Amino acid sequence: MKTHILISDDEPLTRKSLQEFLRYQGYTVTTAEDGMEAWEIMQRHSVDIVMADVKMPRLGGMDLLRKVKETYPQTQVVLMSAYGKIENAVEAMRLGACDYITKPFEDAQVKALIEKIELNNNLQPNDNGGGVLAKTKAHSPGRDKFFTVLGKDEKMQRIYAMLEAIAETPSTVLICGESGTGKRMIAQAIHRADNLRREKPFIEISCGALPETLLESELFGHVKGAFTGAIRDRAGRFELAHGGTLLLDEIDTCSPNLQVKLLRVLEDGLYERVGDIKTLKADVRVIAATNQNLEEQVKRRSFRGDLFWRLNVISINLPPLRDRVGDIPLLAYHFLEKYNLLRKQSRNGIFIEKINEEAMNAMMKYPWPGNIRELENTIERACILVKNNTVQLSDLPDSIRNYNHQPEHPDTGKSNFSLKDALKHPERDIVLNALEHTNWNCTRAAAYLGINRTTLYNKMKLYAIKRDNGRKYAAGFGLKSNDR
Repeated sequence: MKTHILISDDEPLTRKSLQEFLRYQGYTVTTAEDGMEAWEIMQRHSVDIVMADVKMPRLGGMDLLRKVKETYPQTQVVLMSAYGKIENAVEAMRLGACDYITKPFEDAQVKALIEKIELNNNLQPNDNGGGVLAKTKAHSPGRDKFFTVLGKDEKMQRIYAMLEAIAETPSTVLICGESGTGKRMIAQAIHRADNLRREKPFIEISCGALPETLLESELFGHVKGAFTGAIRDRAGRFELAHGGTLLLDEIDTCSPNLQVKLLRVLEDGLYERVGDIKTLKADVRVIAATNQNLEEQVKRRSFRGDLFWRLNVISINLPPLRDRVGDIPLLAYHFLEKYNLLRKQSRNGIFIEKINEEAMNAMMKYPWPGNIRELENTIERACILVKNNTVQLSDLPDSIRNYNHQPEHPDTGKSNFSLKDALKHPERDIVLNALEHTNWNCTRAAAYLGINRTTLYNKMKLYAIKRDNGRKYAAGFGLKSNDR
């Protein structure tokens, strides 16, 4: 058995050259003159990889991609185009394409791409150079129905099994995990896997990014004249998400007053727009996310217990990246593919093929306090700085290259300090890195870290973070001189 590659292109020369090259590499290759013929072939034969041109008669590449991902989600799709528009590439990736390549391309680029697909999708090479899909039960959920959520770690496999079980239920889901662990991706995966809601809107809101009065209006909407500036009626997020899914991120930041109103919506599906007496009914699946321990907040009476238990119908706890080290190579290559695609226009055609062993070992040893978000930022940085087709140790940030497994206490020079104190230092480092990366622009740094500015300011105060020139971080950020 060999990997079966289907080439769909209305240009005979492209079809012929790709077919000859890939057959020489040991693959089974079938060709189609347009997307409709390709789709008909897929009805009759098992196909592992589809390479399709974007513009074709009868059925174009984007439409073929949609049909393939809906009916054969395990099949990997590569879109090809002579017009390398970033908008098309982003749309293709959003729809589930594993890559988007611009014509003309080199044989070496195609070979590297196919080999990477084999690596990332558990294709086992055969003696002739081609591969065959290893369709294991453990592999299937993470790459098919929930194809955007990557991970082969046992902890992630348990989460995939839970997602499979809850996907088509209306139950409320609470997703917990540190910042950067992928809570938003899990919420989107649940929405896409729900056949009843997947065609309806997926709406999200960060509760911690807005003050209470504005957040209430954003959630429930308002009527004209409800408050100063309300010049027209406006629908809220619950109304916009009707029939679909609403993600309430940073749910822990909601005020007690707003928690009461959220509880009513979750219990009865009823709410009113701000300033209105008319009661509306919401048909929405609610997914809440937090990086805090809500049970502890309930004990401290900063979060309502009845709302917590209503949200906690199904709880998903995402492991930090340091607890799933085996997934680091898989995720790193996934992000490498992503930034190969998005950066190739400004990289003078350099195609980054791999991460060398020394760099990968360093990433495997690093604790990743910023989790998957930090890993993605690291790969993006490497793609910008790399000088050839391989990411090397020198292309990684100082925090990763110089990481010490047994950090010493900054005051005593000893390593026997508490776990709580020890965990503060990686967080301080990642906040510093974000500030330096954004030239100390707090708004951009907060967005880079996935937190709001107030949280960033609090962490800067907590860790006494100062600028390189000796001034306190407050200098230049609008604080009074006596605060410096």
